[in-house]
Amino acid sequence: MAETNTALSAGRIARQFDTLRAHGKKALVTFVTAGDPGLDFTVPAMHSLVSGGADLLELGIPFSDPEAEGPAIQAANERALANGMTLAKVLDMVAEFRQTDSVTPVILMGYLNSVLAMADFPQRASQAGVDGLIMVNLPIEEGADLQQALKAVSIDVVWLVAPTTSDERAQEVASNASGFLYYVSLKGTTGSGSLAVDEVAERTGYLRTLTDVPLCVGFGIKDAETASAVSAHSDGVVVGSALVQLMAESPDVATATQRLQAATAAIRQGIDA
Repeated sequence: MAETNTALSAGRIARQFDTLRAHGKKALVTFVTAGDPGLDFTVPAMHSLVSGGADLLELGIPFSDPEAEGPAIQAANERALANGMTLAKVLDMVAEFRQTDSVTPVILMGYLNSVLAMADFPQRASQAGVDGLIMVNLPIEEGADLQQALKAVSIDVVWLVAPTTSDERAQEVASNASGFLYYVSLKGTTGSGSLAVDEVAERTGYLRTLTDVPLCVGFGIKDAETASAVSAHSDGVVVGSALVQLMAESPDVATATQRLQAATAAIRQGIDA
């Protein structure tokens, strides 16, 4: 199974964006934290997100000090860690998901410490069926070795650009972009503040001049209305905190998956409309 996953993971993100572009659609990227609110929630949640219309899945690696996250995802990290969640278990979940879904790209999102603690992470991630990695606290100057090791096993490193990123810095990040470029639409943490769509439009317009890699926007996108507004100026939107909160309020796996599928379908409809 490992060899099959490795072969299938090559170019899965690019292939998904090509398919979406061919159909005139924008990507819906969804985020949940692995192991939250229970270990048995994650894989069913991933499948329900796809059923609801998600095109790419971000899976959070629980970490003890997630500095970029707002209250909802911080709490999710704490619950997952209390449940005994580890990076090895995250990879096991991806491998389980891959048993019945060989198409949907899976991107792990987290903090560098977790990945550095696993010496053979690139190989194990590839074997599990991981397609991309977002490291919130990895400066681009220090990421070359990791990016090269991941590229060798066809895993993209997805870089972040913030509203406070200088033009010079944005050019450097964009020149290293693979998979997609992630524009953080707010200056605060995940789930915070309100979106200024005109500012997003201006900044994404500039970023498009720097790279041909698809551009996705996240942070502060909570519903169909905000997703629709932002998708007009990007190749995709990322929804996280709202889904994480929905899962936290679900008493069991069946309820969580039903709620996730319905919420994702509503956002998908908003984007497509």
